Amino acid sequence: MDNFFLEILHKDAHSKARYGILHTPHGDVEVPMFMPVGTLATVKTLSPEEVKQLGAGVILANTYHLSLRPGEDIVQKAGGLHKFMNYDGPILTDSGGFQVFSLSERRKINEQGVKFKNHLNGDIMVFTPESVMEIEEKLGADIIMVLDECIPYPQDYKYVKESTERTVRWAARCQAAHQRDDQALFGIVQGGEYQDLREWCAKELAKLDFPGYAIGGTSIGEPKEVYSQMVKYAVTYLPEDKPRYIMGVGSIDYILEGIENGVDMFDCVLPTRLARHGALMTSKGRVNIRDAQYKEDFSPLDDECDCECCQHYTKAYLRHLYVCDETFGKRLLTIHNVRFLIHMMEEARKAIKEDRFLEFKKQMIEKYGDERGF
Repeated sequence: MDNFFLEILHKDAHSKARYGILHTPHGDVEVPMFMPVGTLATVKTLSPEEVKQLGAGVILANTYHLSLRPGEDIVQKAGGLHKFMNYDGPILTDSGGFQVFSLSERRKINEQGVKFKNHLNGDIMVFTPESVMEIEEKLGADIIMVLDECIPYPQDYKYVKESTERTVRWAARCQAAHQRDDQALFGIVQGGEYQDLREWCAKELAKLDFPGYAIGGTSIGEPKEVYSQMVKYAVTYLPEDKPRYIMGVGSIDYILEGIENGVDMFDCVLPTRLARHGALMTSKGRVNIRDAQYKEDFSPLDDECDCECCQHYTKAYLRHLYVCDETFGKRLLTIHNVRFLIHMMEEARKAIKEDRFLEFKKQMIEKYGDERGF
């Protein structure tokens, strides 16, 4: 694809971290980057304009949920996701594989695809590689994902092997069915915690020469050391010149671990979900704004943050809005958390360019520890 490619501009001297520009049909974005999640074509409580002002490049939307409401045909009639949600930057849609994985009680998987009951009304639905490509083409995102199975953890070797082999076959079918040349279709590396399966899957997908590659099946309850192995097993055998994306990772330590190993893209609902529950990422560590200690605290949430929330409002006011369940409070807290992670990525990119990424990572981990809440 001439209108989609990764330009690597600098590699950290002491790790596999790399800095570059991802060129897309809807603009260029710096990597490594964090992508806010807009499941239903909206990042909860924020406007697309606000998300862009926070420094976001790519927004992620969800194929499964949008196929249910409003339906891909309506989005297509609106002119695609960009016009439908009024976002002129790059958009990524996942394939719905993770959502189907989460419906484990309601799904059946075979070679053809996956049959499941949708969570809204219980209707039977079938996702196949071909039908998912049709939906994603109608949605019209810049980056789209193949249909895969997100393998539960832990799982025995036989199951993971059969599933991984099927995922590769599905990827080839997605590639054959995909018609639009203005969309970059990413393959997804599965293989669970097994090194040989991750290696095999990465090599087989590399043969198909996708414009980019994702690493799936992580951050679903596995220990951190297993996560690190999963990433290393996959990245080692992925093309150097293609973007690499870990799906569903939003904790600080997991993101930094991924960057250290040469991953470029990350997404997660974590910052928005935490904000709605009053949990904030700050330069001083975690803040639970509902705590009584902030009732008369008239200082900013984070005096090192440049977001609207921190520049204009105090902890006391934010706590007041939160305990009163005011929507404005959720908006401000979401603005801060999203900006925090995007700013962290800006600092990570700067550290890579200055060959000090490992030092930056060490400082961040010392500050935040190993909390899954971040």
